[in-house]
Amino acid sequence: MQQSNQQIAPSVKLGKDVRIFGFTNLYGCEIGDETKVGTFVEIQKGAKIGKRCKISSHSFICEGVTIEDEVFVGHNVTFINDLFPRATAGGQLQTEADWKCIPTLVKKGASIGSSATILCGITIGEGALIGAGSMVTKDVPAGAVVAGNPAKIVKKKQI
Repeated sequence: MQQSNQQIAPSVKLGKDVRIFGFTNLYGCEIGDETKVGTFVEIQKGAKIGKRCKISSHSFICEGVTIEDEVFVGHNVTFINDLFPRATAGGQLQTEADWKCIPTLVKKGASIGSSATILCGITIGEGALIGAGSMVTKDVPAGAVVAGNPAKIVKKKQI
């Protein structure tokens, strides 16, 4: 599905019955079957989204992020793939050769609340719940509920 207000590069691999809403920018990524991608979402090259996920509006999923099946990503969620970003290296604009992408993994069935920021190099465990507005700076165990800045475990739940 492509509308005039979407930028979906030919390099995007879409599964069956993927729904993509307006004002999206997708390139070099993979999106699994029956996933829904909301308005004003960017998904960069090398990102992988599983089956039956919901990516809500205004979210940013950068290179290096893998989201497994049945994950909910709330509105305005931001992933980070560089702990020490810089615009220049040696007085010149940086290129891909000047930095290292640090991967992030979101396991099956996790939910990420609106406006959460997810730093790179972490794993969010299966069935975990990230509270709205949280800053996730370290791994989240399976089934945990975390919230705050930095996010801390507020309770364990059953998966």
